[in-house]
Amino acid sequence: MGKKIYIDHNATTPVHPEVLSSMLPYFKEFYGNPSSIHSFGQETRKAIEDSREKVAKLLGAESSEIIFTSCGTESNNHAIKGTAFALQNRGNHIITSKIEHHAVIEVCEYLSKKFGFEITYIPVDKHGIIDPEDVKKAITDKTILISIMHINNEIGTIQPIEELGKIAQEKQIVFHTDAVQSGGKIQIDVKKLGVSLLSLSGHKFYAPKGAGILYIKKGLKIHSLLHGGSHEKNRRAGTENVPYIVGIAKALELSYKDMSKESKRLLQLREKLEKGIVEKIEYVQINGHPSKRIFNTSNISFDFIEGEGLLLSLDLEGIAASTGSACTSGTLEPSHVLSAMGVSVTNSQGSIRFSLGHQNTEEDIDKLLDVLPKIVSRLRSMSPLWEDKQKGVKTQFEDPKKYH
Repeated sequence: MGKKIYIDHNATTPVHPEVLSSMLPYFKEFYGNPSSIHSFGQETRKAIEDSREKVAKLLGAESSEIIFTSCGTESNNHAIKGTAFALQNRGNHIITSKIEHHAVIEVCEYLSKKFGFEITYIPVDKHGIIDPEDVKKAITDKTILISIMHINNEIGTIQPIEELGKIAQEKQIVFHTDAVQSGGKIQIDVKKLGVSLLSLSGHKFYAPKGAGILYIKKGLKIHSLLHGGSHEKNRRAGTENVPYIVGIAKALELSYKDMSKESKRLLQLREKLEKGIVEKIEYVQINGHPSKRIFNTSNISFDFIEGEGLLLSLDLEGIAASTGSACTSGTLEPSHVLSAMGVSVTNSQGSIRFSLGHQNTEEDIDKLLDVLPKIVSRLRSMSPLWEDKQKGVKTQFEDPKKYH
């Protein structure tokens, strides 16, 4: 089979060697409880506060505005539930979008079903972009929170967060963004974005799974999810995971060092990938905005086949990709993101997400472009839909030249 190729970096990333090296001393040599007043504890306390300062500087925040969590899902839950419960005496209306990660959508559904909060889901256009005017029109005197993701995990579209931030500030509404897919890929300045809350997850940028970050704007008081201690300045109870905190801070720092060079390199690889697929395979559609899209992500619908079959066939060739969000793998439901964009159920179920990362090379793209057309051809030969197409039966699929 040869070299295995991993093109699923939006799902997770390998831990960077320097990140691992930075973490190792805190598993064995510096193991004190950060809450202890003796020297063992103070050593690990310093490591946490140094990491907090490092993260804050990179995000354009103050160190007091950064808390460490276990993951992006926890950060999203804390941001949304914490705001909802803290401000429910002012209102019960939350605005979000139809293409959010399930770590936002399911939280909103929970608040609606269990506590009577009203949720407005903002639509997107065919490229997966929100119109800020729709958000503005949705605001009522009961609106207490707007939560719109920065970059979509499935299609890579980048939302107009700065514009939305200005709207939220003008209306004095708390604004949260799920920045899990932008962390480590593009520079984030919380003040420039105009956000009150921002969520990050370390394993998306070469830190270990189990490490997250939540930015809480100074002066904003939200309820805690966890109780049982005064950790993280009374905002998140539980003994701090020192090695992982050190690791996520180191990973974020490393991502900024070569960010410009790496983004250009991965964009070139993505363009080569998409150009090659369009040239070699007919009846394909690229999902997402042609330019307002993160450089490493390509979501492509292959008509007349199912994505699961394509994914398994690629895996047999040693190539790992995804049919969308890793958090919804195993479900037969069409992508809620693609559905919101108007992509048909059949086309949605034939979609694959390729997400590039540090170790990907031109050789990887060459290998993918070599095996992919053969796999698509084989799978289509077994498809009744393809058979109908060959017989001239009218189908619902797009023109083979369509490319946006």
